[in-house]
Amino acid sequence: MRRTRPEEAPERAPKQAQGAGEGLPRRVLVLGLARSGRAAALALARRGVEVVAADRSPDADPGRLVAAGVEVRLGSEEESLLGGVEVVVKSPGVPGESPLAAAARSSGIPIWSEVELGFRLLHDNPLIGVTGTNGKTTTTELLGAILRADGRSVETAGNVGRALTDVAESVEPGTWIVCELSSFQLEDVHTFACDVAVLLNLEPDHLDRHGTFDVYRDAKLRIFERAGVRIVPRGLGLDGTEFSADDPLPAEPLIPGAHNRENAAAATAAARAAGVGDEAIAAALRTFPGVPHRLELVLESHGVRYVNDSKATNTAAARRGVAAYDAPLRLILGGSLKGEDFGPFARELPPTVRSIYLIGEAADGLAAALDAAGRSYARAGTLAHAVALAAADANPGDVVLLSPACASYDQFDNFEQRGDAFRALVAELW
Repeated sequence: MRRTRPEEAPERAPKQAQGAGEGLPRRVLVLGLARSGRAAALALARRGVEVVAADRSPDADPGRLVAAGVEVRLGSEEESLLGGVEVVVKSPGVPGESPLAAAARSSGIPIWSEVELGFRLLHDNPLIGVTGTNGKTTTTELLGAILRADGRSVETAGNVGRALTDVAESVEPGTWIVCELSSFQLEDVHTFACDVAVLLNLEPDHLDRHGTFDVYRDAKLRIFERAGVRIVPRGLGLDGTEFSADDPLPAEPLIPGAHNRENAAAATAAARAAGVGDEAIAAALRTFPGVPHRLELVLESHGVRYVNDSKATNTAAARRGVAAYDAPLRLILGGSLKGEDFGPFARELPPTVRSIYLIGEAADGLAAALDAAGRSYARAGTLAHAVALAAADANPGDVVLLSPACASYDQFDNFEQRGDAFRALVAELW
């Protein structure tokens, strides 16, 4: 592994004063009221900050915000909401080009991501950040398991589990935080700094939001701003401690697939950078079972395995899911579109994929790509029909794999709901 020399590591910026509103703006607009937006608004209100929370959906759930003294505005994007606002905290689901975000920028009002706010609210907590196109959640949770095996107190946060601002509300000083970071969360960081920053991989994704791969890549690479140690994939030409799937590890990971060995190599490099010994790393690698919706074995019945890989929301992730098995595959593809070209994915599907079932909004695009690649498929329409068709076609030794290569928002609220539906459908088969 090639390591960054100490003099190459950027100095971590000092954190601002915290507590009771100290060092925080007097009035904040929180834009977007999903999980992280609600957490940000509550954290600010509890510190005496005057908070306006807005969501363009009139049906957004404000949770406990009104009781906490937050002014909640639903179904509104009026620029008047910016009156007296010193900072806008933007939820990751809100595009930077949204009317209020654009108006804030044109007015010179700073925009913070929720993780930027969460970082400012932490107290002496060492932080490991994990980003990349695929594998973030698995690597984040594996790092949490490694740190626990080393006897450390640890919280996982960010794009997985609890919002960072929510964690900052209760975490004890000295507790390690492993934070999964999406490109949407990294767009608007200013002082956010990782003690150890991990980039797993870079593949085209979220082009419907970012527009170009270069813009997406630049957002991801912001994780290295102010980072202490950088963990980077071998071959990308980035400065830092390099890793690859071929690295020798203290133990072989329990979770299947070459991509998960690569995740394990990244986690090992990051854990070593954090001072964890190989004995604790090995113990976690041997026992970590993986996370739901990532190559999750739902059921094995009559010699057929049913695997939930609903988190494979792009073609790069679906490639890794397909490559994890030598067995014949009955592959379920489709969902909502993210701006990807399905052509290369269709052409590169291996012969182990014996049948394909298309669902959702992306079915037409996938069908065109599969036609051009000379691959046959069935148009199932819904996940329920796809599962029924795949189960009828499967033989002992086969794997029915939901690895959709698409987002889920056409027929489901999120990939978790899609994966839960797959589990329920499989359970109904027997």
